[in-house]
Amino acid sequence: MTPAIKSLEKAKANFKIHEYSHDPAAESYGLEASEKLGVDASRVFKTLVVMLDAKEFAVGVIPVADMLSMKNIAKAAGAKKAAMADKVAVERITGYVLGGVSPLGQKKVLRTFIDASAQQQETIFVSAGRRGLEVEVKPAVFTQLLRTTFANLTQE
Repeated sequence: MTPAIKSLEKAKANFKIHEYSHDPAAESYGLEASEKLGVDASRVFKTLVVMLDAKEFAVGVIPVADMLSMKNIAKAAGAKKAAMADKVAVERITGYVLGGVSPLGQKKVLRTFIDASAQQQETIFVSAGRRGLEVEVKPAVFTQLLRTTFANLTQE
């Protein structure tokens, strides 16, 4: 049981767990999840941790086939600049290993920005806290559990 699943259970949120056999040679953890679960990539979201103005960590959650726009996440956060966080810092702050970082159940609740496209989906898939494990939730669950803002976060 991962911290992400525990947080969903504690909140009595409605969710489904999906497991698949992770291939360590996979180039993209998110696209691998989409393929192995037979789910359109627009419904599978990846969790990225960024540093805002060199002083605050935040989370960006975007569709796995897209790229995060640093300009867009900075704007959504009211920051001047955003940069990808160092992977060692990401693992320390979230408690998860790369490829298994979930926006849910992190060690510290960070401001979380979710791509607005999530609101067009009935449910989306995010990492459940380890490679090969996803949870399917309604986008509203993030608002219930996290300090969430929906915004356009991807590169155009």
